[in-house]
Amino acid sequence: MNADLGRLLGEVGAVLLDFDGPVCSIFAGYPAPQVAAELVNVLRQHGVDVPPDLAREADPLEVLHRTGAAGDHRVTRAVEDALCAAERRAVETAEPTPYGREVIVAARQAGVPVAAVSNNSAGAVTAYLAAHRLAGHVSPVVGRAYARPDRMKPNPEPILQAVRALGVPPGRCVLIGDSLSDIEGARAAGVAVVGYANRPAKVDAFRLAGAGVVVTSMGEIAGVLIDRAGG
Repeated sequence: MNADLGRLLGEVGAVLLDFDGPVCSIFAGYPAPQVAAELVNVLRQHGVDVPPDLAREADPLEVLHRTGAAGDHRVTRAVEDALCAAERRAVETAEPTPYGREVIVAARQAGVPVAAVSNNSAGAVTAYLAAHRLAGHVSPVVGRAYARPDRMKPNPEPILQAVRALGVPPGRCVLIGDSLSDIEGARAAGVAVVGYANRPAKVDAFRLAGAGVVVTSMGEIAGVLIDRAGG
């Protein structure tokens, strides 16, 4: 067992989970590059002159972020609406992350509340949790602020929103995430963070970014929480 992980999870009062990565791969059946291309088409339909690098962007969240940064709220809302619809479609074919479900269930069995804090839309996250019989285990669900991509992680606000809803001090919460934005957002919010390195290249990057603990499988987290629940 990872001793640092055991110490961290043995003391926390709440678990905050990023969604795409620790819980599932949301775009497994509806690829992210396809969604990004559809959002670029929305931009063009609204008369936006799309630069070549944005036209090639494979991350739909980055398309939304850059749209928001351009400052046209009408266009931002159009891209947001298209992305929300795409995410709702994507969760129907999302691929569950191995041991993601076990982490959620074990945490609740250990008496530790679980919240979701995602840069995806809350509607998509809620739909996935309901379809996989997990809705009763995860509350609150804090998703992307509507048409305000500047408030997505690494902005700490969605993390702090979940912390406030749980009523647990930030210092007794841990965020489990698979991106640098999760780690940076958690540190800014005063929340402990476990980096889920689902690709080898992420391990060193997460450590350099200040992740307290880095794991390569959600099974490591599930194991510690199962032990805590049984103890």
